[in-house]
Amino acid sequence: MVKLTSVRADQILDSRGNPTVETWVSGGPGEFRAQVPSGASTGKHEALELRDGGMEFGGKGVLRAVSNVNGAISETICGKEFSGLREIDSAMIMRDGTPNKSALGANAILGVSMAAARLISSENGSELFQFLSSFSGRDPVMPVPLLNIINGGVHAGGELAVQEFQIVPSGFVKFSDALRCASEIYQHLKTHLKKKFGPLAVNIGDEGGFAPPVSRTAEALDAITVAISEAGYSPGKEVYLAIDAAASEFYRNGKYRMDGMELEPAELSDHYLSLASKYPLVSIEDPFDEEAFDDFAAFRAAAGKRLQVIGDDLYATNTSRIRLGIEKKSTSAVLIKLNQIGTVSETVDSTLLAIGAGMNTVVSHRSGETADDFIADLAVGTGTGQIKTGAPARGERVVKYNRLLEIERKHPEIGFAGHSVFSR
Repeated sequence: MVKLTSVRADQILDSRGNPTVETWVSGGPGEFRAQVPSGASTGKHEALELRDGGMEFGGKGVLRAVSNVNGAISETICGKEFSGLREIDSAMIMRDGTPNKSALGANAILGVSMAAARLISSENGSELFQFLSSFSGRDPVMPVPLLNIINGGVHAGGELAVQEFQIVPSGFVKFSDALRCASEIYQHLKTHLKKKFGPLAVNIGDEGGFAPPVSRTAEALDAITVAISEAGYSPGKEVYLAIDAAASEFYRNGKYRMDGMELEPAELSDHYLSLASKYPLVSIEDPFDEEAFDDFAAFRAAAGKRLQVIGDDLYATNTSRIRLGIEKKSTSAVLIKLNQIGTVSETVDSTLLAIGAGMNTVVSHRSGETADDFIADLAVGTGTGQIKTGAPARGERVVKYNRLLEIERKHPEIGFAGHSVFSR
């Protein structure tokens, strides 16, 4: 049984300088902290992130969510005994009483859920990933990182429609070797972009990737391919490419505005497949609008086993949306974000639902991040085999990679997913 003695929260800043929630939970083993991330490219089916409105912080303050932690949530869970994390999460969900956590705020509930998971883990004498492994019934796996090294879309404010251009160093035996490779490529890309476009080309976006003055998808992929080769690796052997299109952001009136074109869904599908024939693409995320289940399904069928097709905004880590995607065969993978659904237990449920249907899962950060490394343990503990947490730059991104290095160092028996993760 678990008994929480106190729950409290404060307003802090995230990596974009906007307010977010920091939560502290106390119990038998001590006091444990969690910091809640925030997204820029947010799907409309996500659980509600409660903001204050008004003048302060441009309306983005989270004092209402903080008050809900210190008040309603504290009243609901403090001083009572719970069988475990799921019962704690359920008590908060019931107190909220809305389908999207709009009463208390998903940012309030999630912070408590994350901190409670850490408390229970410590009470059990385990590391967080070990607790999450037991909670999910999954064997731990060191994940393949998908590193966003060129930023576009709403993450950068430039002319690139596609939001993320990623490298996927999956052709290695150890996670640490994959991360070293990624860091080397990142530095070579910096040199290449600076030499070709000047010093402004190496300004970075929200997730640590560069924001060069290019407007075409192919230009970004060309630059990354050059950097891979200059770093001494082979594109399509040790290192692959991936993109997060975040297509809802460039979808207007039934058409997609990308690469100087206005494309119908079938035309956009052909465009993606053309890019995949020219570059070693292994994964495409959110290639269509967040309601376009059928367009996703048609693209997945056309791509076959050549590409992992990920749904992010399509699903918002919501089990009912994932079930619809399973029924329609819309994607071969699901992106997993804690704050899209609002509790750790529901996040694990969504992960297990997707895996049970034969789909890949990819644990992901948000563009507005914190120094909290929870998702590193989540990816390892639930055995997803893949993680997205930005470029190997900016402290809020690097802290996740450093936690993964720590897990590998302390637990060399945990294997690296490698390229086999894409065989599904």
